[in-house]
Amino acid sequence: MPELPEVETIARSIAPHVAGRKIVSADVRWARTVATPSPKKFRERIKGQRILGVTRRAKYLILKLEDYNLLIHLRMSGDVVVRKGKMQAKKHDRLILALRGERGEESSLAFNDTRKFGRVWLTDDPDSILGKLGPEPLGKEFTPKWLYENLRRRNRQLKPLLLDQNFLAGIGNIYADESLHLAKLHPLGLSNAVTLKQAKALHEAIRSVLKEGIRRNGASIDWVYRGGEFQNYFRVYGREGEPCSACGTEIQKFTVGQRGTRVCPKCQPLERK
Repeated sequence: MPELPEVETIARSIAPHVAGRKIVSADVRWARTVATPSPKKFRERIKGQRILGVTRRAKYLILKLEDYNLLIHLRMSGDVVVRKGKMQAKKHDRLILALRGERGEESSLAFNDTRKFGRVWLTDDPDSILGKLGPEPLGKEFTPKWLYENLRRRNRQLKPLLLDQNFLAGIGNIYADESLHLAKLHPLGLSNAVTLKQAKALHEAIRSVLKEGIRRNGASIDWVYRGGEFQNYFRVYGREGEPCSACGTEIQKFTVGQRGTRVCPKCQPLERK
């Protein structure tokens, strides 16, 4: 699943090619892709809207339109691509928006999703979908103090808590593993046992890993997302059985909350009370 750096990369890559363009029509090729409103109303409401810009919130792409916001969640296998010329459907396209520039140039914005898990919302109230999300880990609200206080308020294992989008928005399996290793914290450690020093280290690690992920255009680890190179710099993710880059100990893999998890047993000892 694309995480914050991958979605940020997609947002930045498509923005110059769609901003200012008018949506001429919408081809909803898989009805369930549109979460709200109905496909019929979706086509009616989005037609004629001009795209003002592209942003991101957590793992959501947000296309700001004149009267609405188009929210896109890629889920497991979604991708958003811009194609020049007249609108032409390709295999696994679930939604295609025909676009026209100020000089009449034609292009299209396609939501391609092999597994059909992705969803889009056309709404004038984005908070109805995004309102429960936690703070952005690269935003001003996410401070070492906030992290420490909110970790201590909960009695949860660290990795599942980091993956909880209502706690902190945008982090998925890859960047949770990478951040915890950099901070020298075990994924099964309890949040309310974290010290202020450890919380500061985790805060710094999360921001550092995400920024590096964005700088390297995200991670390409399978056929879903291509173009990134952060996978070439993983500390632990996908490196089970290999030596830890920090200490040489063999990286181990186990399951936490049904998610494959990688850890260095020496760098990230599990402290038990």
